[in-house]
Amino acid sequence: MPKPAPSNPAGPALAPPLQQLLMQVADAVQAVRGGRSLTDVLAKCPAELRPATQSLSFHVLRRLGSAEAVRAILAPKSPPPKVEGLLLSALALLWDAGPDQLPAPYADHTVVDQAVSAVRKRLPASAGFVNAVLRRFLRERPALQAQAGQGSNGPVAVYNHPLWWSERLRADWPEVWPALLLANNQHPPMTLRVNARQGSAADYLQRLQEAGIAAHALGPLAPQALLLERAVPVTALPGFAQGAVSVQDAAAQIAAPLLAQAQGVLPALQAGARVLDACSAPGGKTAHLLELGEFDLLALDSDPKRLLRVQDNLARLGQRAELKAADARMTGSWWDGRMFDAILLDAPCSASGIVRRHPDVRWLRRPGDIAQLAAIQAELLAALWPTLKPGGRLVYATCSMFKAEGEAQIDAFLQRQADASRLEVSGFTGHLLPLAHNEAPENMAVSTQPRASAEAVFDGFFYALLHKRA
Repeated sequence: MPKPAPSNPAGPALAPPLQQLLMQVADAVQAVRGGRSLTDVLAKCPAELRPATQSLSFHVLRRLGSAEAVRAILAPKSPPPKVEGLLLSALALLWDAGPDQLPAPYADHTVVDQAVSAVRKRLPASAGFVNAVLRRFLRERPALQAQAGQGSNGPVAVYNHPLWWSERLRADWPEVWPALLLANNQHPPMTLRVNARQGSAADYLQRLQEAGIAAHALGPLAPQALLLERAVPVTALPGFAQGAVSVQDAAAQIAAPLLAQAQGVLPALQAGARVLDACSAPGGKTAHLLELGEFDLLALDSDPKRLLRVQDNLARLGQRAELKAADARMTGSWWDGRMFDAILLDAPCSASGIVRRHPDVRWLRRPGDIAQLAAIQAELLAALWPTLKPGGRLVYATCSMFKAEGEAQIDAFLQRQADASRLEVSGFTGHLLPLAHNEAPENMAVSTQPRASAEAVFDGFFYALLHKRA
């Protein structure tokens, strides 16, 4: 029985026809399958089509493993590339995930009609083939979906992640790995960070209520964070242009307070403290640090274009920092010899903890990437540690759920570095996982125990607070 079509994800009543969007989505999906970032692809999408294209592309990428598996059953020989992207996109939109997972954004008959129309524009000879495949899928959907989930490659269709990714998570988190994979396919919440220099979270919550935007505070783990009941354009946020608030995930908001205040395990940084943000783009954590204190802050990033985003963020918030385009590992190219009181190292990583915000990441990564990224992280730690004053602190952070980029990385560093010690801050350090409930054994060490709020509002992150002994 066809599903009723909910509101069009493109938003406005005069949204582009689905046929037009499907062609954009098909190109985006094929580009990701070919190794290109969805962000780069969307940047070339016509501006009037971009929001709806992104929304549908996200949905398709969250169901790409399922779509590829059932396409292989229905059409073992791959169709031409111009057709394959459209067919995979339509199958992903037609996949029946049940009431507790991703809802279908369009009625079945609408998807089939518009997908066939799009194929007619691109390769008319394949329209009959696509129509037959999609209609057979609808007729036999329960059986075909069950068949796709069987066999050695079945987990890819069930969890919509590469098999190696699932196996690595299973090794790292044997008790909760299925929940982590399913969590990656959910829509992430929109979380705000209230600018502490312009008011409290409670004050801004009142402004949101007056604007008719429902939200609530998250508490001590992220005291400046407000969780919106539903996402809104930033232009709808009171005082956004004036720097009253920023958009930042709650887990990312742990970094700056952990470095600046150390949650009582070290004295808070004093005004004028020399601080390094070693991998600063796009600048959210940089800005958060400057909202918490008057610091002499140097922000580095290896990509000059990304550093422009840091400058834009600081300008909107009325903040200033010294910005340098440099690889933090090459200290001879940027360091003036003055040691830092504190260093934030938000290291390049797999981004396995923020897949729900960037659903293309899982399909872009390759198994060998984790070891390569871990090597870069180790090089950054080794290069930056000598620039830290004795008695100083370094916060190491990655938006990763893989232990190779978290626990294992820090354990190895501590074995190499005799003057480094790790300070535990309950609730703030260790692995943070995007789960609705903490399903890990209670007797696990704080540093390795996955934690999650009751509402799964946090992305996956890892934090370690390192102290340099005199």
